[in-house]
This record gives sequence, C-alpha cells and structure tokens, in this order.
Amino acid sequence: MWAAIYPHIEVPTMKLYFAPDTCSLSPHIVLQELGLPYELVRVNNRTKRTSTGEDFLAVNPKGYVAALELETGEVLTEGPAIVQYLADLKPKAGLAPTAGTLARVRLQEWLNFITSEVHAGSSPLFNRALPEEALVIFRDRLFRRLDFIEVNLASQDYLVGDGFTVADAYLFTVLGWMKGFSIDLDRWPATARYMQRIGARESVKTALAREAETSPVG
Repeated sequence: MWAAIYPHIEVPTMKLYFAPDTCSLSPHIVLQELGLPYELVRVNNRTKRTSTGEDFLAVNPKGYVAALELETGEVLTEGPAIVQYLADLKPKAGLAPTAGTLARVRLQEWLNFITSEVHAGSSPLFNRALPEEALVIFRDRLFRRLDFIEVNLASQDYLVGDGFTVADAYLFTVLGWMKGFSIDLDRWPATARYMQRIGARESVKTALAREAETSPVG
C-alpha cells in the first residue's frame, strides 16, 4: 500500500531476530506468506550477540527469539502474539480469522495449546543431562498431545478452517524438532502427511533457505 501511494518513499521494513531451529521460524514463515518487507537478523543463543553486532538482551531482555522490531522501533516478543499481529496487517490473506469471532478464538485455542503443551512440553527433551527415566515421562506426555493433534488432522488438512493459518506455521515449526528427539512422526500418519504438505509451501521453503544463507554469529 505504501509503495502504491508514495512510490518515491522507501517501504517501512520490520526486523525479525531469529536463531536457526527455533520457534522464530514460525513468524518468518508468516512474513513470507504475507509478502511483507523485513530484515533478518541472526542471534547467537549462547553469546546473545546478533549478526549486526548488537547485544540481543538490549533488544529483548527475555533473551530468546523470536523478537520482531516494528518500524516504530517497538519490539514484539512471544511467537503467538507476533504471528497474530502480522496476520492482522493483511487480513485479506486469511492467515487469521477476524478478531472477535469464534473462529479467532479457535485459532487462539490452538496457538495456546501448541505453545503450552507441544512447545513447552518438548523443551525438556533438549536437556541431555536429564536421566532417561525423566525423559520417558516427558515423552509419554508429549505423545498424548501428538495423539490429540493426530485425531484432528485425520479429518482436516489444517488446524483451523479450510486453509493455512498462523497456527499451522507454528505447529510445523515445533513438530520439526521431533526428528532431533528421535521421535518418528510416521507413528502419526495424518500428522506426517500434514508436515509434508506444509513443508511444500513456498513460504516455508523460502524462509528455511533464507535462514540457512544468513551469516552465523560469532
């Protein structure tokens, strides 16, 4: 819209702070889906330095990605909030139902389930220091959540409605970690097909390619 009205003015650009193989892939996919201009800034999760030399803690004191810096200089954090903000910038794209509708609440229901039960539920599996007895407990709990997702995806291609939404971007991102936990999604065939379907989207392939091309941080 900006470029159409004021062709001589540079289109405002947001800045997405990301780290590979993290939940920041979700808003990155959404940015690609919407065709919005953005700058990609890589973060070293260990040193908290960025590829542009910034102290990431000055950007997001929480210390983790994703963080989205707006054209105003304000910074949004927490993936479910970021993706809804982005979707509402281009409502006609259909990545989120209209705010105030039951369908929007259903989307938020899924986003909360993914963040609290799948994202947070899988986090302990990153801890290699945990004894196997503890890991078994966390895996069993996660498997029950994956069973619930499987039931839903067995009868529909996407989580909400008939099309791709920000909830699908988030679920695809989190389920992408399962291979690293030696969890074979073929145990949940509808979910495995879903991952292939979402992974084939141009937005997903482009986001992954751009992240791979971004210079690592020292």
